[in-house]
Amino acid sequence: MASNGSITSDCVAHATLKACTELVNRLEPVKSKMTEPTWEEVVKKAYEKGINLQANYMTSPLDNLQGYNVYGVCAAEVELDVLTGTHIVSRVDILEDTGVSLSPDVDVGQIEGAFIMGLGLWTSEELVYQPTTGKLLTDRTWTYHPPGAKDIPVDFRVMFRANSTNS
Repeated sequence: MASNGSITSDCVAHATLKACTELVNRLEPVKSKMTEPTWEEVVKKAYEKGINLQANYMTSPLDNLQGYNVYGVCAAEVELDVLTGTHIVSRVDILEDTGVSLSPDVDVGQIEGAFIMGLGLWTSEELVYQPTTGKLLTDRTWTYHPPGAKDIPVDFRVMFRANSTNS
């Protein structure tokens, strides 16, 4: 399974939910015979009855998970020398609707990385192919120029939409 674009988080969360549902189903018959038990009492009674208190689940393509859209907006302030074409990205503000974030620091890193990839696509990266064979000619560091440290915005701000949900 590939790990990109938060697919791992989505699949792990789905598998965790399925495994927890299985455990709840195993514990329900025990709980139903008790009067307002605590979680600890239900688990202890299930253990005494020999009920397997371990569950696992692996997400598969057959689960037919539904895709979803992620929305965001970006504003960039760029200083451009129209004579030389050199530029400095002075400030970037990104507002992203992440829903309820599992890991805000990871999400900020993903958003920043995606922005820099897009910045490189539009400013410094160029794929050049040999016209007759189609061979990629810009496949080395001398000919292919991804963004470097000085290409990162001077003031880079990433914010999440407030009070967002995962629906």
